[in-house]
Amino acid sequence: MTGADLSSFVKAYDVRGLVGSELTPEVVEALAAGFVDELGAAGTSVVVGHDMRDSSPEFAVAFARGASARGADVINIGLCSTDETYFASGWLDAPAAMFTASHNPARYNGIKLSRAGAQGISIATGLGAIRTRAEAYLDAGGVPSVGAPGTVTTRDVLPDYAAHLRSLVDLTDIRPLRVVVDAGNGMGGLTVPAVLGTAAGLPGLPLEIIPLYFELDGTFPNHEANPLEPENLRDLQAAVVANGADLGLAFDGDADRCFVVDETGAPVSPSAVAAIVAQREVARVRAAGETGEVFVIHNLITSRFVPEAIGAAGAVPVRTNVGHSLIKDRMRETGAVFGGEHSAHYYFRDFWGADNGMLAAMHLLAEFGGQGAPLSQFAAAFDPYAMSGEINSTVDDVPAAYTRIVEAFTGRGEFDELDGLTVTGVPDDGFWWFNVRPSNTEPLLRLNAEAATPEQMALIRDEVLALIRS
Repeated sequence: MTGADLSSFVKAYDVRGLVGSELTPEVVEALAAGFVDELGAAGTSVVVGHDMRDSSPEFAVAFARGASARGADVINIGLCSTDETYFASGWLDAPAAMFTASHNPARYNGIKLSRAGAQGISIATGLGAIRTRAEAYLDAGGVPSVGAPGTVTTRDVLPDYAAHLRSLVDLTDIRPLRVVVDAGNGMGGLTVPAVLGTAAGLPGLPLEIIPLYFELDGTFPNHEANPLEPENLRDLQAAVVANGADLGLAFDGDADRCFVVDETGAPVSPSAVAAIVAQREVARVRAAGETGEVFVIHNLITSRFVPEAIGAAGAVPVRTNVGHSLIKDRMRETGAVFGGEHSAHYYFRDFWGADNGMLAAMHLLAEFGGQGAPLSQFAAAFDPYAMSGEINSTVDDVPAAYTRIVEAFTGRGEFDELDGLTVTGVPDDGFWWFNVRPSNTEPLLRLNAEAATPEQMALIRDEVLALIRS
């Protein structure tokens, strides 16, 4: 092919495109070659893993072909979750590629790329250069082999991954819990039995796991593996109530995000989970003798309670933009012990600064299982305010919508443009804030709002939505 242009699916933080028309084995092979060249990985190891999508094994083979042609020794870890590749990248100190389109429908696939040590790669920190190199290879008709091509070997890291997570969170002494887990036919069906059960040869835990959709199936026959959408939680919610379970967990397709519902089936805010985990991690490092300032990251659309909880634990909250590669960079820059996002991505210093939904779930199980109240009561203390959740609106003229919002709220709130536009109510107008952010890939404005009461939140939410959509 000539005039190759991969910009439509090599996105800000990863590769995500349609199988066949955008992502092909030839394109993947070229991206692998560009990856090895850009990172100077010839003569070193590169990890590749993949999810359960029909196209993923073929793409992993193509990536291994392109990477080894450029001199890298490829370690194929096979079927895995995304955070397993982060584990392998950190544990083996090697760059990694994970084939997944996360929660996207079956017709999509993609690649999440990491530098050695699970360090993120964004369009500005290497992904753009990888894309340019891949386009050049495609224009030239393929990937040439170096004089000393690399090798391709296979390795199962699941037992080591499970053992590592068990070493970070002790669940042996919690009260017995009945937990429904919805894997959505994604990679949680492989990792949950290994980490929370005995499938990896580890001792049993005081957990009764009731599985939903643990069969690995990249066609997602039961529902999309996107727990962020309320309709995809309905089966889990019904199963929790029907089984009299203490809680439910839902993983997305590549199992790097985990969502929680309580014993009544009501969702537990990811911000509440972030606050719980943040306080545990701060307490842990203090107990281990860490002195000086302890930093915890939260993005700007988590609940206001998250920085309040961080401060109450004696740590310093660091407010940042939305986006996993950026947060990984900030984790590394600040040495933060933990980071939380509204989207249920949770980052851990003890996991090479990478995100791990399973590890967050284990922290929640440990804290909740160490006391006797039901989850609805326990979590309420970490969720005192009313949040709207993210609301998307199609907008033809984003600057005009911004102008309408600024005009309407001038004098009523303080303005902040860290990531989109955040407006915070002045003290005599009660506690409220909202953020509007344009999508990087679609003509959308994303609204998040929070206030002291549901009634006040609804007033702010509806006013801003009317301004956005007018």
